[in-house]
Amino acid sequence: MEEVQPPVTPPIDPNGKRSETSLLELCEKSLSLEGSICDEVLKLFTETKRILSANMSNIGNGTREEVERFWFAFILYSVKRLSARKEADGQSVTTDNGFNLCQILRALKLNIVDFFRELPQFVVKAGPVLCELYGADWENRLQAKELQANFVHLSLLSNYYKRGYREFFLTYNANAEKTSATSASYLPDSYRFGWLLFLALRNHAFSRFKDLVTCTNGLVSILAILIIHVPCRFRNFSTQDSSRFVMKGDKDVDLVASLCKIYDASEDELRKIMDKANNLIETILKKKPSSASECQTDKLDNFSRDGLTYFEDLLDETSISTSLITLEKDYNDAVCNKGELELDEKMFINEEDSLLGSGSLSAGAVNITGVKRKIDALSSPARTFISPLSPHKSPAAKTNGTNKLTATPVSTAMTTAKWLRTVICPLLPKPSPGLELFLKSCDKDITSDVTRRAHVILEAIFPNSSLGDRCAGGSLQPVNLMDDIWAEQRRLEAVKLYYRVLEAMCKAEAQILHANNLNSLLTNERFHRCMLACSAELVLATHKTITMLFPAVLERTGITAFDLSKVIESFIRHEDSLPRELRRHLNSLEERLLESMVWEKGSSMYNSLIVARPSLALEINRLGLLAEPMPSLDAIAALINFSEGSHHDSSIQKHENCPGQNGDIRSPKRQCTDYRSILVERNSFTSPVKDRLLAFSNVKPKMLPPPLQSAFASPTRPNPGGGGETCAETGINIFFTKINKLAAVRINGMVERLQLSQQIRESVYRLFQHVLAQRTSLLFNRHIDQIILCCFYGVAKISQMSLTFREIIYNYRKQPQCKPLVFRSVFVDSLQCRRQGRIGPDHVDIITFYNEVFIPAVKPLLVEICPVRNDQGVEANNKPEGQRPGSPKVSVFPSVPDMSPKKVSAVHNVYVSPLRGSKMDALISHSSKSYYACVGESTHAYQSPSKDLSAINNRLNNSISNRKRTLNFDVEAGMVSDSMVANSLNLPNQNQNGSDASSSGAAPLKTEPLDS
Repeated sequence: MEEVQPPVTPPIDPNGKRSETSLLELCEKSLSLEGSICDEVLKLFTETKRILSANMSNIGNGTREEVERFWFAFILYSVKRLSARKEADGQSVTTDNGFNLCQILRALKLNIVDFFRELPQFVVKAGPVLCELYGADWENRLQAKELQANFVHLSLLSNYYKRGYREFFLTYNANAEKTSATSASYLPDSYRFGWLLFLALRNHAFSRFKDLVTCTNGLVSILAILIIHVPCRFRNFSTQDSSRFVMKGDKDVDLVASLCKIYDASEDELRKIMDKANNLIETILKKKPSSASECQTDKLDNFSRDGLTYFEDLLDETSISTSLITLEKDYNDAVCNKGELELDEKMFINEEDSLLGSGSLSAGAVNITGVKRKIDALSSPARTFISPLSPHKSPAAKTNGTNKLTATPVSTAMTTAKWLRTVICPLLPKPSPGLELFLKSCDKDITSDVTRRAHVILEAIFPNSSLGDRCAGGSLQPVNLMDDIWAEQRRLEAVKLYYRVLEAMCKAEAQILHANNLNSLLTNERFHRCMLACSAELVLATHKTITMLFPAVLERTGITAFDLSKVIESFIRHEDSLPRELRRHLNSLEERLLESMVWEKGSSMYNSLIVARPSLALEINRLGLLAEPMPSLDAIAALINFSEGSHHDSSIQKHENCPGQNGDIRSPKRQCTDYRSILVERNSFTSPVKDRLLAFSNVKPKMLPPPLQSAFASPTRPNPGGGGETCAETGINIFFTKINKLAAVRINGMVERLQLSQQIRESVYRLFQHVLAQRTSLLFNRHIDQIILCCFYGVAKISQMSLTFREIIYNYRKQPQCKPLVFRSVFVDSLQCRRQGRIGPDHVDIITFYNEVFIPAVKPLLVEICPVRNDQGVEANNKPEGQRPGSPKVSVFPSVPDMSPKKVSAVHNVYVSPLRGSKMDALISHSSKSYYACVGESTHAYQSPSKDLSAINNRLNNSISNRKRTLNFDVEAGMVSDSMVANSLNLPNQNQNGSDASSSGAAPLKTEPLDS
């Protein structure tokens, strides 16, 4: 098998002297760092310059200058976050070393988006060095995942605020000819005032979790304050608009209720946050509050004044500049000057657009676009000016006379939060009578066990703060009080959802078993922890927190990705009211678990695999892949109590050696040698088109009893359904079926993008199936996409196709699940390589992996599956008996869920999407209904679909007399580009220059835009 050559690495200074000089000059002159910090930076650079030299072609555009700038940024950020000093009490505290990420990137002329795109490679490659220098907890202290999520959230919130501001206020001065320069700058000043007041809310009034829903409620409260304080001549609305506002009485507008209607906010939460904002105005700006009912001002005309607070001259043109200075000073004192934030959150309304960058983060799920207009231009004394508040297009569209906000990630989060607030929150935080019946019908009453477990596990996921009323970051309220209130609310939401879905599952299982005694399932510790983890994850996904990103729920409950993957399908199936976004989140989560996390070191999948496939035991044990025992409930409870005096760690460090009450229950132990990407691999803000919702519900196990009972039983226990299988064998078979299904979806997507034949598609799929079944160890510690890409190239080579690895990777970049680390960093067993006389790193690029690992292991399978056929006669003579010549060969490729909209022509821009049921009635009028055929509806009784279509065509042809119109797809004026379709659908990971896949082979790999 011919080997493919890896890309040539650009030359670099072998001694690193020139680079060290440049780095030292950056530290001393640009950042003005102390000598000790400079020494630490140079030390980390010296330790990692060998890694830098080996990975020059994988970072940025591959040029030495840009690669060095990125590497300098990584090193400086790492030193900033990981360097610590020892206090008298022995605690390790992060050093305030006088610089932050924004200053680093500004000095190196990089932007935040590009920095986070490239950072995962540094984390993976330099992980061993960071572990040795800074300890095993370096990954948690680096906080890159949280920082990236914070940046994404702030970008979304700032865009949301801009749209909201434009909805209620003018973005230009309509009376510019009659006003002074001071008045001309009022609108951008009031816009800036609102954002700075929001930042004060985040720093002083919100908990440290700062979830997206709470922050959005904060922005809505800011809009309410602006509405009643901005002078009436700057308004962009009329209080007489009954379609927009909720009226209280005959003519007064209920402002809070109206905003809650528009933004799906909670009225109680909004009033509480408005009170907090009013308190901040009184405390920081020294303004005297007054009851709105006692004030005489035209700003409050036609508003119901009940419960509103008004501040005299708060946003008057003469005083707003002073308020801006005061708010900026408060922000700097509370955050920036204390070195507590790496991002200057004011930049989202200031002129520093170069730091914001453009492109996408988090697998392309969220597009972050730099500010195109400088806000300082708005403050100039021009008579007319353009606002920075997004393009001149209102976010509200008139639909049947009502205002409906365009769907955005923030508005979607608010809609999902409304479901949690209206459907789940009214439930009781204890088992319902129906659930209690099942709990009491077990061999013994386990109600108290279930409730205690729920309390302990959710306390571990949503911990209370440490004791004492410490104030952090200049906060005007005790941090612990805010955190504890937030954590208690999330625990209540999660436990209510847990009891609700558990009851639905019990009812379904009882119907199948025709019995209420579900002892084997309801006494299984791991099952309940998975259910609690799933409930907590949905609560976290609803609120979209920054500090508790997945897989936090796994680490805090002691379960593994393989454990959680067993309940996701059942959880979705048994909660009918689950919003579409949360269903999509769980589906994408299951996809993420299957593609890589279940194959990681410490996964309980290996504990089942070693029983189901004994031949793999030697390799599993040699690599140390087995999961460690799951910590007992008492151990977690003790850890919670111990942590009340200190900050609760995000992972469980102590494990018990004894198995759980239902057999060998195991859980992972995160070691510093397991270097995964710490960045957000899959953001929860996803497009409906992007997510391939896997139809895993069609998986039918062989066993007769409910699959949950055997799925969580001990791996060595015989399957209750018979057949001579152990529970491990049954579970692994189901798991492999899901893996094959996921692989089929991704292979099909690549085949369509590469425009390959169905024969190639089936060959690649068969090869992947054989690798999974016969060379399973190739997936250990790896991503399934790495195996799929190698399968494509292997089949292409043996089929003598002119398909290069570069073209495969180029098109893989456009896939929705693409992460550059997949093809840039593939695990190889360095110990095995040393035994064979080769010395190399633990992670290599995919071409090296293909040549050194994949082909030696898979070559016999490849030749067997894709034999080289020299003539057609051999193929004709080898047809199996019973198959007539010319009959189609039965496809082994499974049916996969279609994407919508789907491009149905490789030559023409023709997209097909199913008609939504909600639009069917409005689209099909009575007069034209006979021209359409809907799924399940025939034009005549007992008539085949083909005859239906023929009848419709005949009617259409007759209706236009003899003028037969055809669609001409070759007229350029009528063509729509793929990029235009993608942009209109918010599809990420499309080729930015609009080039077709057929020309992809000529594009250099390193000059493409990265999608991470």
